Amino acid sequence: MEYLLQTVADLTKAVMPGSPETSVTLVVKDRPTTVATTGQLALDLDEKQYERGHGPCLHAARTGELTEIADMLTDSRWPDYTPRAAERGALSSLSVPLAIDDDEQVTGAINIYAREPDAFDEASRTAATRFGPYAAVAAGDLHAFRSARARADNLQAALATRGVIDQAKGILMDRHQLTADQAFQVLAQMSMKTNRKLFAIADELVHTGDLPPGKWFARPG
Repeated sequence: MEYLLQTVADLTKAVMPGSPETSVTLVVKDRPTTVATTGQLALDLDEKQYERGHGPCLHAARTGELTEIADMLTDSRWPDYTPRAAERGALSSLSVPLAIDDDEQVTGAINIYAREPDAFDEASRTAATRFGPYAAVAAGDLHAFRSARARADNLQAALATRGVIDQAKGILMDRHQLTADQAFQVLAQMSMKTNRKLFAIADELVHTGDLPPGKWFARPG
């Protein structure tokens, strides 16, 4: 998926006028990241917009509008961004919106940063928009893959955490003749009084057999 997005960025750069650099922005719940780029210029200008929370690529992603800056030196829509873009060498830009998943609040944009003013005509705008569907599918698949991987990682971590806590409870139950609920309450009490996470207490008990200093068993439960 990353390879396909990079291919879209590379092809867009190859066919667009103005000696451009290009990037692909993925926006998930209004959190943008650059998932493909052809050069440092595009990455820097993407990140300047992310830092400010606005700019042509974010406008395209949020509104679904093809967003063009014909001349960075005269456009007044983003006055804290366009002069810096011009200083970096981008004198015009075109951002193509990507409709990915409205329900999951996932959008994006292909961003084309040209080194000449007024770089884009109707033919080049039409060509740029044709890359949009390919990038949208790949970006959507990338988001779905990342989400599934994050859920799997979270589940694995939760299972590991639960396993360690269950082992610690078992040690306390066997060592101090506690019920399962009493053993968990002892762990929770240790966590609160030592200001440490319950998992850390359980992990230490499982791996060392030692408990934090203190009186924990006078009135369990």
